[in-house]
Amino acid sequence: MKKNSKETSVPRRSFLKKAGAGLAAGVGLAAGVGVTATAVHAQPTLRWRLVSSFPKVLDALIGPAEAFAKMVGAMSGGKFTITVHPAGELVPAFGVVDAVQNATVECCQTASYYFFGKDDTFALGTAIPFGLNARQMAAWLFEGNGLKLMREFYQRYNIINFPMGNTGAQMGGWYRKEIKSMADMKGLKMRTAGLAGKVMERLGVVTQSTPGGEIYTALEKGTIDAAEFVGPYDDFKLGLYKVAPNYYYPGWWEGCAQTDLYVNIKTFDALPAEYKAIIEAAATRAHVIMQATYDAKNPIALKQLVAGGAKLHRFPKDVMDAAFKEANALYAELSAKNPRWKKVYDDYIKFRTDQNMWFRFSEAGFDDFMQAQRL
Repeated sequence: MKKNSKETSVPRRSFLKKAGAGLAAGVGLAAGVGVTATAVHAQPTLRWRLVSSFPKVLDALIGPAEAFAKMVGAMSGGKFTITVHPAGELVPAFGVVDAVQNATVECCQTASYYFFGKDDTFALGTAIPFGLNARQMAAWLFEGNGLKLMREFYQRYNIINFPMGNTGAQMGGWYRKEIKSMADMKGLKMRTAGLAGKVMERLGVVTQSTPGGEIYTALEKGTIDAAEFVGPYDDFKLGLYKVAPNYYYPGWWEGCAQTDLYVNIKTFDALPAEYKAIIEAAATRAHVIMQATYDAKNPIALKQLVAGGAKLHRFPKDVMDAAFKEANALYAELSAKNPRWKKVYDDYIKFRTDQNMWFRFSEAGFDDFMQAQRL
């Protein structure tokens, strides 16, 4: 049935306008920009400061913080700006937790085990001797109870954490002389820290906390006999192979080293929902960036170290066995006296048991074969 043109013109134009708006929104969504740009238009303009426990020179460590800040700015259309400040610029490397807890700054990037002196439970957020590897740590945090348990613990310090990087398994450090058996560990003066230091002390090692920039001089002068840092990429920059050529593996105290973004919880809770989502998304991407960086650059750096005179050694079995025994004894003592540690550790260890059962057949089986091939 034919209708009057005047009766149809207005509804048709209205329909076309609505259809056009819907199409534009759909295109924007597909491109990943249109909807976000509209949504953030009314959001507040914010400027935060992020303090890091890492110096500028260690780009693989501080790089994820810079990538995080850049992404937050991009995803918010420039309305949410975060400036990154290396260790010592605004806050000392080991003062970042206090700064975030007291809301002196809004957030920080750090490794939680630096603060085990406040509570040993902090160590579980980064690494403990004979703990999880990087993939297992990610599984515990994102799919297990890890993130929930650590966030419950961090509430005591007015902090909410977001996983933001992992170095992967680290090396066992640099030694002036070869370690041929447990006897060579007795009386050894070594730069290390955290629960690794406590285990080392149970093995007869004299541990010291030496800042990264002072390790080379301490080794050169003989103030210390050995030092552990991270792995080939970072270690090469410090030049430690020139004064302590014996490079040991594996770093049994750091099957991985998880780093985090800490945000003052009241400051975070005050954010619009969209900004909260942006922080979580940007931190997760930065997490991937750090591990990819180390996995890509460590092989190249290891070749450079060997070419420069570094001598690779595997820790003797009696050292590994003794360290494993003492680590478990330490954990039992901590569980008996610290209920916060016990609550997180019990879940962590149960998760490790299941993970190692699976990795034994999957990853380890594949890796053992592939690494024996001449490719």
